[in-house]
Amino acid sequence: MITFLICLGLLIASYFTYARYLERRFEMDPAAEVPSETLRDGVDYLPLPVWKTFLIQLLNIAGLGPIFGALLGAMYGPVAFVWITVGSIFIGALQDYASGMISLKEGGLSFPEIVGKYMGMTVRQVMRAFTLFLMILVGAVFMVGPAGILEGFTGLTQSVWVWIILVYYVLATLLPIDKIIGRFYPVFGAALFIMAFGILGVLIFGPYRIPDLSASSFGNFTANPAGLPIVPTLFITIACGAVSGFHATQSPMMARCITNQRQGRPVFFGAMISEGVIALIWAAIGMAFWNGTEGLSAALAEHGNNAAWAVDIITNTTLGKAGAFLALLGVVAAPITSGDTAFRCARLIAADFLHMEQKQLRKRLYISVPIFLVGVAITLMPFDVIWKYFAWANQVLAAICLWTVTVYLGVRRQRWIIAFLPAAFMTFIVSFYIFIAEEGLHLPYYTGLAVGTALTAAIVGVMAWYLRSVRRGRIAI
Repeated sequence: MITFLICLGLLIASYFTYARYLERRFEMDPAAEVPSETLRDGVDYLPLPVWKTFLIQLLNIAGLGPIFGALLGAMYGPVAFVWITVGSIFIGALQDYASGMISLKEGGLSFPEIVGKYMGMTVRQVMRAFTLFLMILVGAVFMVGPAGILEGFTGLTQSVWVWIILVYYVLATLLPIDKIIGRFYPVFGAALFIMAFGILGVLIFGPYRIPDLSASSFGNFTANPAGLPIVPTLFITIACGAVSGFHATQSPMMARCITNQRQGRPVFFGAMISEGVIALIWAAIGMAFWNGTEGLSAALAEHGNNAAWAVDIITNTTLGKAGAFLALLGVVAAPITSGDTAFRCARLIAADFLHMEQKQLRKRLYISVPIFLVGVAITLMPFDVIWKYFAWANQVLAAICLWTVTVYLGVRRQRWIIAFLPAAFMTFIVSFYIFIAEEGLHLPYYTGLAVGTALTAAIVGVMAWYLRSVRRGRIAI
């Protein structure tokens, strides 16, 4: 339990230490005007209380990631604690805070427009298409997943639930942010916390033993170590609990609702650290509940690596009927609340590059109808195929965001190295992964390592040249 408690303490401490350091690096100004007032439209640009923006941001970024991803990542052993902690603080929270604060300072710009401003027009056009498609993909994934779970609890088929969820998504995407999202998300966010802290109490005061990181436990305890190597697979498996490119697309949505730049720390950094805490708790209970990582791997393998089954067993056993209700709420409401904001974000991204204001419902419909038609078409694809490509594309987005943050800091003569190193690391992970993964080129491990390293070195070299050129004024921003 010592490793777990140290990691938990580091996550909490980072909010009072590293987050304040980032406030200085990003020149947080509590006296500056914010988009929720200067661009207020009553739909997307709308001031909300900080406690609401925090809980909405948490639900926006959470989905099933800090629960399902953490449980699957826990099969690797206590090394998962290290990745959740280090990733959440120095990569995930940095990315989320940076993307939110840059948007806040740039009039609430959406993620592709921020990338385009600092990385050039070509990258902007690519990112518009890539991010828009990824948002629709996320929305589709989070229609199919919850619909499948609800089918098991009701007499309705999955396809019927997909249409019911779709109707909700349409309303949440079109209506002003305070009508549905602002009213219901805080409730779901509170439920996510209650479930996590209930499990934390069981871990600390119950009969469970959390494995510690040691020489003997520092290894790969999955059922297929050769097919699921720690590097790079662990860093793709645990995404939302450590770093997720999807988060960078969500932060600008709350940047349009924040009422003071000072709120960036609790809303952007705080929500990511909270998600890291939730992921740490679920990774710990996954290892402890089945008496170690070997037991967890065996149990999940027996049930087709179905994390939803594991959540149901854990909560029913440890928290009783209340836990079962919270588990259902978590595995259904959490992804739905990420899916609806993904579609809303897709609308905002399209509106930004089309320069179409969104105050009128008619104009929101012009953009939303094609987006939902594409989303429905994606739901007809096999779910496991969609999810595999989403997981990789999600981390590619994180790498791109971190390179953008590097340039942003470099232009302002701030310490860009704090983003450069995470950007290089995530570039290596996604490059290495796509070369060896089954859904990628499926090269031998060491061949993929060599090619991935070479590609990463080339990208790092290009980005170093670009950053130097921007700083010296040879390339204009």
